[in-house]
Amino acid sequence: MPRIAVEQSMSDLEQALTQEGYEVVALEGGQVPECDCCCVSGQDNNVMGMSDKTTSAPVVNCHGMSTDEVVQAVQARV
Repeated sequence: MPRIAVEQSMSDLEQALTQEGYEVVALEGGQVPECDCCCVSGQDNNVMGMSDKTTSAPVVNCHGMSTDEVVQAVQARV
């Protein structure tokens, strides 16, 4: 079962992905490197332009997308 990391603020997406048969985990914590895909809201801006990459999994920026569109994007990447 593919494991998808989702930001805590997106509970409707968590439910939709669970219904599609994905294992959903919180985006923070030690589980992220073991995920097959990550979903972020795109709400937080990285003003410093710095990042620490913790996974090589694809990342879906969900900003402006419906839940169905995000599920389709996850399916395309997993």
